[in-house]
Formats: sequence, structure tokens, C-alpha cells
Amino acid sequence: MKRALLFALSHLAGATLAHAQAAAPPPAATPGQCFARVLTPAVTETITDRVLVTPEREVIERIPAVFDVGNERIMVREETVEFQIVPAEFETVSEEILVEPERVEQRSIPAQYETYTETVTITPERVAWKPGRGLYGRTASTTPPSRRDALSPTATGEVLCRVIVPAVTETVQRTRMVTPPRVEDTVIPAVYETVTRRVEVRPARVEEILVPAEFRDVPTRILVTPEQDRRTVEPAVYKTVSRQEVVGGGDVIWAEVLCETNTTRYKVAEIQGALTDAGYPTRVDGVFGPDTLRSMQAFQQDRGLSEGYLTIDTVEALGINPYARPPDLVYALLRSPTRA
Repeated sequence: MKRALLFALSHLAGATLAHAQAAAPPPAATPGQCFARVLTPAVTETITDRVLVTPEREVIERIPAVFDVGNERIMVREETVEFQIVPAEFETVSEEILVEPERVEQRSIPAQYETYTETVTITPERVAWKPGRGLYGRTASTTPPSRRDALSPTATGEVLCRVIVPAVTETVQRTRMVTPPRVEDTVIPAVYETVTRRVEVRPARVEEILVPAEFRDVPTRILVTPEQDRRTVEPAVYKTVSRQEVVGGGDVIWAEVLCETNTTRYKVAEIQGALTDAGYPTRVDGVFGPDTLRSMQAFQQDRGLSEGYLTIDTVEALGINPYARPPDLVYALLRSPTRA
């Protein structure tokens, strides 16, 4: 308990220091990304210990001798050899004979050309940082007063997005050679003819046939297993005791998020439908309101994700590509005239 308390205090101090440095922009961002500062959940590890219940011990058991009434075999006639003549064996085989050899014929193929268009860049595109707006997630107005002090290191409301200033281009037409003139070789395959002939597979031979010896069984008493001591070792018995230990998490970091700057209400509707399918019923209306926030936070708590904002990790955990176009069904649902 004391170790977990010290771990929580150390991460709270780190979160306060990170909050003081919130003015620095997120590193290594690409155009179209937005970031917010979030608190990562604590990570625990299960530690197991083996406890000895019963030590190992040796058990000795006396096994008596085992006898069986069996038969003793006595040879009545010795083994002999007989000779047998086996005639030769033949088979009919097919063989291919070359009638006309393979040859090569050549023909000329002229060059081919095509007309294509090419886009020439007049002014290249560039990227720039711009303030974002409409951050989806926990704000001062939606956070209960009892939790505002604990969440204040992360609820800055600051959003930065990197956007693309498009390039200026011009389209021109040009002609290029698709295939050069060439000489093509055509292979005329060889012509064969199949003939058959009779071939000796195995010549005539003399085989030796072994005539086994003959035996007679005589009843007798046979020792199967002599008297012996059987020693066995009973293994020690252990039980496993498990305990939970905090090993990481609790850091304040820049996390990539979705907000009004880099998403649409159709993507919000797709996320609301995925929350409902995951077992967190949510109204699918494309508006990120308190109902959606409650479902998102419940999903994040159950999956061990950073809470409070619509992070990219949360969207991907729902099985959604955060920047892909939503399915056509989402557009049809939001555009339906029967919706309230």
C-alpha cells in the first residue's frame, strides 16, 4: 500500500511539471493531426510466488515375484531350402523419335508511342501549425466539481493542428515512346513420333525357398518378474500466491486526438455506432454531447485507455480508422429526412 502511494505521488508531481510546460507544441506531427494533453492510466503487473505445502518424499513398495505357466518350444524338424525356376518378365515401352528439329523464326515489330499529360508544380505545398477548435472531451463545464482538482493537470483545453497549404500546379501534354522497335523470335517446336517395343524387364532366374523348421510346445513354469522393491518419489506440493504491483503509467503526455478541426459529424456518428456495438449504448446523431462523453469514458476505463478526450488510441480500439471516410450508411442515416 505504501509503495503504491509513493508511486502515485511521484507521478502527480511529474504531471504538475508537465502542465507547466504545456506551451511547447507536440513533437514530430504531420499535417491534419491535433493533440491534447492527457493522463495515461496506471499499469499494474501480477506477481506470483510459489509456496511449499508438502515436501518431496520417497515411498518403498515390495513387489513379489510373478510366474506364468507357459510352453517351451522343441524343434521337431530342421529348416530346409528348396529351389524354384522363375521365367523371364517382359513389358511394352513407348519411345519418342525426333522427326523435325526445333527452329526459330524472326519478325520485326515497330515502336509504339502514347500521348500523356503531366502536372507541373508552380508553387509547392507547405505545412503550418494553426490553433484548433472544438476539442471533443472533458472541459471545465462538463467535469463534476468533485473531480476538477484531480483532472486540472490535463484539462487545459489547448489544441494544436498541423494543416497543409496546397500547391499550385499546371497540366501539360507530352508524347513518349511506350515500346521501342524490336525483333521478336517465334519458336517452332520440334516434331516427334511415338514408337513401341518389347523390353525384357527381368531375366529368368532360380529362387531359393526357405522351408522353416517345425517346433512342438511343451508346458512349463516360467519366471516372468523376480521379487523386487519399487521406489517412487512423491513430488513436493506447492501453491501459487498472486499479488498486483504498479509498474508504470500515470504520465501527462501529448496524445493525438480528434476535434472539430480534423473531423466531421459523420465520423462522430461512426464512433457513436461503434460505442453502441461495443456494449455502450449511445445516440447516433453526429453530436459529441454528454451522452457520448459518458459512453466514451466508460469504454476507456474498461480498456485501460487515457480518459477524458477522444484520442486516436480510443478510436482505433473501437476498430475505426480515424482518418478514413465513414461508411455510406452513416451519411444516409444523418441525411435521412425522418430523423428528429
